[in-house]
Amino acid sequence: MIIDAHHHFWQITRGDYHWMTPAMPLLARDYLSADLRPHLRKAGVARTVLVQAAATEAETDFLLELASQADFVAGVTGWLDLSEHTFPERLARYRRHPKFLAVRPMLQDLHDDAWILRPTVLRNLGHLAELRFPFEFLTYPRHLPHVARALEETPGLHAVIDHLSKPPIASGALEPWAMLIRRVADFPGVHCKLSGMVTEADHDTWSPDSLAPYVNHVIDVFGADRLLFGSDWPVCRLAAEYGEVVNALRTILGARLGPRELELVFRSNAERFYGLEKI
Repeated sequence: MIIDAHHHFWQITRGDYHWMTPAMPLLARDYLSADLRPHLRKAGVARTVLVQAAATEAETDFLLELASQADFVAGVTGWLDLSEHTFPERLARYRRHPKFLAVRPMLQDLHDDAWILRPTVLRNLGHLAELRFPFEFLTYPRHLPHVARALEETPGLHAVIDHLSKPPIASGALEPWAMLIRRVADFPGVHCKLSGMVTEADHDTWSPDSLAPYVNHVIDVFGADRLLFGSDWPVCRLAAEYGEVVNALRTILGARLGPRELELVFRSNAERFYGLEKI
């Protein structure tokens, strides 16, 4: 059975999805548990991790409520403001919720690429490292030098890079992304999500072959024991439907990994990273 370690729900009338515009009609509609459930059943996905899509605590509260109502949602990666001195107190409050699994700022959308290196942010990252509480990096390749610096400053941070840090798959270029992600992979507490790739590829012509060089590189530098599967649904729908995303990754990984390693990527690593009870 599979764990999907990265998907979203949203309700657009809530009004805090700053990135959502009418120019993206496929995404600018509600996506909730009833919309995802049939896809999970067909793909053999047993549980999921629901990830924030708005930079507000109000959305974190909304997602935790949805997670409480959906039996397949193992937990939530929420947003909390790491630039605030009150972050430790806010985190302690949210950790009382049994389905609050991780914290993610939306680094890719911030004007300051080096935001993660601000003193208060680093102090709060250090607090997460002391707790071994999971943290998620949402970045582009240009952020990775700052990510590496932050990891140097917060030894032991239990973290994951979402979407392989969004390499330029549509162009076919590997560098400098490959070099930068290798540097981040040198930190043993850092994992990587095999997610978000189809939307970085050419939406009309992508294939497993176009994704494979990027997947193979992160297998080489992270190893199968630090990779997690994520669908990035419904964002993936810009290029592919849920089943196509799962099948593409099965095809790529099946050429490289054995049954035990596939089980790690598709289930066990997510259980271990997020501290989930085993299925």
